Amino acid sequence: QVQLVESGGGSVQAGGSLTLTCVISGDTSTLSYMGWFRQAPGKEREGLAAMSATSVTPYYADSVKGRFAVARDNPKTAPFLRMNSLKPEDTAVYYCAAVPRTTVFLPYGEQWLDPHEYNYWGQGTQVTVSS
Repeated sequence: QVQLVESGGGSVQAGGSLTLTCVISGDTSTLSYMGWFRQAPGKEREGLAAMSATSVTPYYADSVKGRFAVARDNPKTAPFLRMNSLKPEDTAVYYCAAVPRTTVFLPYGEQWLDPHEYNYWGQGTQVTVSS
């Protein structure tokens, strides 16, 4: 069984930066995709960025492209999420998530950001951006 725990959330002023990390316990070789999502009150969960276990090229949502970046230290670790130029509308609970290798292949693109494709989720970390 894989477990994910996010950290690094907090309160920041608009224009500031935060870095979120995700620690995975369990066998990471069983995972094929890892991503970051967020959910604001009253809104659906939104995919932000994702990476596959075999590629170093992330896929980003248009809403965060150019401001957010994901990277990882090695293929066995979850990618961290670096958030720059934060805006009040970025306020949400942020989650990391993972897809097991038993899932069908997901072509590079929007499917990487579909929360329905992800089986494993962390508990979330709150990010609050004030104006």
